[in-house]
Amino acid sequence: MAHTVNIVNAFVDEGKGGNPAGVVLDADALSSAEKLRIAQLVGLSETAFVSRSQVAGIKLEFFTPSRQIAHCGHATIATFSLLAQRGLVTGPESSKETIDGTRRIFLRGSEAYMEQLAPTYIDEAIFPPGVSANRILASLGLTPGRVAAPPCVVGTGNRFVLVHVRSEAQLAELSPDMKEIAAVSEAFGAIGYYVFATTDGEFAATARMFGPCYGIEEEAATGMAAGPLACYLYDRAGLKRAEMLIRQGAYMATPSPSRITVELKLEQGRIVGLFAGGMAKLASSITVM
Repeated sequence: MAHTVNIVNAFVDEGKGGNPAGVVLDADALSSAEKLRIAQLVGLSETAFVSRSQVAGIKLEFFTPSRQIAHCGHATIATFSLLAQRGLVTGPESSKETIDGTRRIFLRGSEAYMEQLAPTYIDEAIFPPGVSANRILASLGLTPGRVAAPPCVVGTGNRFVLVHVRSEAQLAELSPDMKEIAAVSEAFGAIGYYVFATTDGEFAATARMFGPCYGIEEEAATGMAAGPLACYLYDRAGLKRAEMLIRQGAYMATPSPSRITVELKLEQGRIVGLFAGGMAKLASSITVM
């Protein structure tokens, strides 16, 4: 049977750049094995599959070319933006059912924002056996003097290893060892590394994401990583802003700069949740068998 896969660029900046995701709008009859096969044929970092839900606006499942994952930020934004553009969801609020529970979605014109949880932190004192800050840095070709703070793991639904380098020049010059990054990520149950440098301009930080254990060497925008980063910047780096812009994709082999907005939900100065989102643009549609 033929299946239509919409290729949607999420987190575009003024209509350009962004991270492409596959979106299959009618996936009720597909098995998990069929969804994985389609994701492999599409070949993007993630493909989202939409089906009917009894508990939310839609059921949304995400597959990389190698496995299913609980959440995917850019594929969520891509899906809800496409649904809104086609009049299949109406704002200002909807929701998604995932394998990890339901999450709220807010729609603001052509922008979509997804809910994430309050952050959890894992510091070196409680790293799993065999994993150290030095091992994390070495897997990127870094030494301790090149980072502004020790690496830590932050999760707001998915976990990421956060590494704070001192400059964008160092971010551009990373030498990632994908085999080591995959092993360390697996030890934490993390999607991958989110390496970043803070900036003084419009963007709070510029970042790169490496997720080889999920078949993603590097991607242009990762909404589920931008959320943890914004929490880190607020809680650990003294950036007391309720809204932050994160830039990603600028230092890929083929640059595709992306713009991710994160809005923190605060109660008495404490992060109790957040929304991450932005704009998406339909690039093309393909048919797979």
